[in-house]
Amino acid sequence: PARYFDIETTEPVSFYLSGLEELLSWQPDSNGDFNISAVPLAKREPPLHSKRPRTLVCHDMRGGYLEDRHVLGAGEVFIQGSATRNPYVFYHWRYIDIFVYFSHHTVTIPPVCWTNAAHRNGVPVLGTFITEWTDGEKLCEAFLAGGEEAYGAVSQQLARIAQHYRFDGWLVNLENKLSEAAARNLPPFLRHLTAQVHSAVPGGLVIWYDSILQNGTLRWQNELNDENRVFFDACDGLFTNYNWKEQQLEQSRRLAGPRRTDVYVGIDVFGRGDVIGGGFDTDKSLRLIRQHGLSAAIFAPGWVYEHLGEENFLSNENKFWGLLAEYLPIHSVCTLPLATSFSLGMGTSRFLDGKEEEVGPWYDLSVQEIQPLYPELEGRLSTSCCLQDAWCGGSSLRVQGTIPPGEEHVATRLFSLQMPAPPKLFLTLLYKLEGPHPDEITVALEITTWDSGTCHEGNVTALPKPNGRHHPRFLPAPPSGLAKLLAACSHGSHGWTSRCYELDLQDCSLRDLSLLVSRHQPSPQETPFTCLLGEVRVLDAASVAAAAPQVQSLAASQFWWQ
Repeated sequence: PARYFDIETTEPVSFYLSGLEELLSWQPDSNGDFNISAVPLAKREPPLHSKRPRTLVCHDMRGGYLEDRHVLGAGEVFIQGSATRNPYVFYHWRYIDIFVYFSHHTVTIPPVCWTNAAHRNGVPVLGTFITEWTDGEKLCEAFLAGGEEAYGAVSQQLARIAQHYRFDGWLVNLENKLSEAAARNLPPFLRHLTAQVHSAVPGGLVIWYDSILQNGTLRWQNELNDENRVFFDACDGLFTNYNWKEQQLEQSRRLAGPRRTDVYVGIDVFGRGDVIGGGFDTDKSLRLIRQHGLSAAIFAPGWVYEHLGEENFLSNENKFWGLLAEYLPIHSVCTLPLATSFSLGMGTSRFLDGKEEEVGPWYDLSVQEIQPLYPELEGRLSTSCCLQDAWCGGSSLRVQGTIPPGEEHVATRLFSLQMPAPPKLFLTLLYKLEGPHPDEITVALEITTWDSGTCHEGNVTALPKPNGRHHPRFLPAPPSGLAKLLAACSHGSHGWTSRCYELDLQDCSLRDLSLLVSRHQPSPQETPFTCLLGEVRVLDAASVAAAAPQVQSLAASQFWWQ
């Protein structure tokens, strides 16, 4: 069927639903199974329901579901990947809480590649339920004015769709005026939808966009107030319009009370209308929002790609998010194993074990790996994606900087961690040194733990580390029984160096995983370095040693043999 497969190639594609009839007649269909997310939502700290201000990203790019496979976004339609050159990718997952996939179709089901990438990094994904213009009025009249049976059927279908395709809820965006009867039923519809989503999807969310007043008038408020509060009270949050002023932030905060972090203040990165700041000045808007303790909804950060062009996209993207980093609380990894090759889910070649296997552009967000923090220290340190060389996938992580005069080393934080340390950790690192004097530099991993009087490294008689910094012991060969998993302990290939380490900890709590770059000799000069990271793994020794469960009753369908 054309809804699920591209007619020319027979490849599976993402899809949306248009109008009420398509929504109400939707049923699970095995042809659509390619659109079911295969990646469960990873745990992270702090969890979404913590009370710190959140960051929502609303992805809106040229209408969504980009069709032309030769331009940006073909991978959004061709969900098993495409040969798109210079595609748009998002990878600053550590800095955000919620990802919304937005388009102007009535029911926007997020392309599964986006859900897979977000879930792997612990970020829930919302689809969009939107009505607009005169057609939107008619659609709303049909299901809202009709009473509980009619709006109950719509909310039940929306919850079933999120549950079936394994995404996490809905942004509800009704941008047309409503009759008195339809307006009266809007709060009960939102309450019903929210309850249905909560029961069908663990941790599910429904967020309302600030557009309609309680009397049915279409008038954007740019704040939470008495005219739209009834909708805020009926769901998990309000996404405000973009043309706010500071006094409206105060008003929203006052009215929201203990739910102030459920107010997501809209920022249009394109800076349309009377706004405080967009583009590379988005931080001006974000700073004010955070001063009032509110959450933020960053709309269309694809501006970096659409406005500045695809040529220097990755460096512009790092600049954009780097400017906001001060106002974006980060998220911690809270489960092991942690393993990543840093691949963005795109590239100009495909690499395996450090060898270029296939040359040519590719794009498949479903295989994007867990993404690190991207710290920047002005003039001293930068982290970025390197597409020219990789251990596995399409890219490696480039860490570039200088060791200042008189200092022995610098540490770059790759991941924030928050979990009890198991008694023994194995760590592996694959790296490649570039630059003028690679033989003067040593690279290793560093683990930091939270300060506590009880945390010890090694045996019980060891003294606690005063600063919580631990340098795992180098393992020249893998321990017996783990030779297969830690195979490349002392020999990389194709110019990559492979290292294994172990660390014994007692009563500790893990805090950070960092890359430690040291020089062999102290020097009055600064020492520049460039290091590519191909893979990092942090493993709990106990679960590594346990036998993996056997795969049972495997079934396969929908094959295309080539």
